[in-house]
Amino acid sequence: MLRLIIAAWCLVAATVIVHAAGLAVALRPMLRRAESVDVGFWPVTWLVIRTVCWLIVIHVVEIAVWALFYSWQRCLPDIESSLYFAGVTYTTVGYGDLVLPKEWRLLGPVEGLAGILMCGLSTGFFFAMVSRIHEARTRAAKA
Repeated sequence: MLRLIIAAWCLVAATVIVHAAGLAVALRPMLRRAESVDVGFWPVTWLVIRTVCWLIVIHVVEIAVWALFYSWQRCLPDIESSLYFAGVTYTTVGYGDLVLPKEWRLLGPVEGLAGILMCGLSTGFFFAMVSRIHEARTRAAKA
């Protein structure tokens, strides 16, 4: 049980580190662009697309961290199964067609919770960016 708790803590910590680093890389440039972006349709659209793509990359890396752990511990038959299981668990889709062995099964809910929290952080980041765009559009309309 102690091994499971330590593994869960390390995986959650790694997930948070990846997310924090990914957001830190994107934060200044994205928010700066959101403030100064031409308020026209295409510039805003391309900024939103780039932001969404970057957030997806961050989440895919986090899913890969969990999958690599499952593969390393031989919890699932192969890396494809590990990536699939990690993806459906992280996103809380949870099809249930693959399950972890009994000794590791408590990692599933922990991964799902970590995924929910990281998606919440991404939502906050996205909201901050869209708020900056809205402020820029409001200022442009007043000018």
